[in-house]
Amino acid sequence: MHLVVGLRNPGPDYADTRHNLGWWVVERLARRWSARPHERTAAYRSWIAEFAERPVTLLEPLTYMNVSGEAVRTWREHRGPEAPDGLLVIADDVYLPVGLLRLRPSGASGGHKGLENIEQELGTRDYARLRIGVGAAEGSKLADHVLAEPEGDERRSLEAAADLAADAVEVWMAQGIHSAMNRFNRKATKEVSES
Repeated sequence: MHLVVGLRNPGPDYADTRHNLGWWVVERLARRWSARPHERTAAYRSWIAEFAERPVTLLEPLTYMNVSGEAVRTWREHRGPEAPDGLLVIADDVYLPVGLLRLRPSGASGGHKGLENIEQELGTRDYARLRIGVGAAEGSKLADHVLAEPEGDERRSLEAAADLAADAVEVWMAQGIHSAMNRFNRKATKEVSES
């Protein structure tokens, strides 16, 4: 069983913000794969599907971003000692240009509170993460930037990046992390700009 987690803040006020970009990707995957609703707890909601003949759970944390690890920990507790075959966490990144993708097999949180909390809860940095650039507006506070809704050309670029990120998840599932990195880490800027 693979686990794909799309980081987000709960509630309609946050649904279309830059910080919820990880969940935009998971929503696309749920539609593509005709995922079926599975579990709902206080910490998360999940769907199950299959892709490339592999079972996969799509996880939506129902916690706020800075305690996202609680959702992942609770999901693992419900499954018992068995760890997922692969864990991929999708998040926004203010240090990447708008629409740029960065897929890594492990690494530091880069200051992202959701990734930081997952690392704390799991006790490791060894899980794959897919970051999608949302840029940082000059002179603005990062919190204000990520909690605002993108508009116009930026919104279109991020929608295209979410589609491309969903493609990257499918390659990760079917061919592994290194194939997905080789294919999407270099091409994202060009492909998003041409969309």
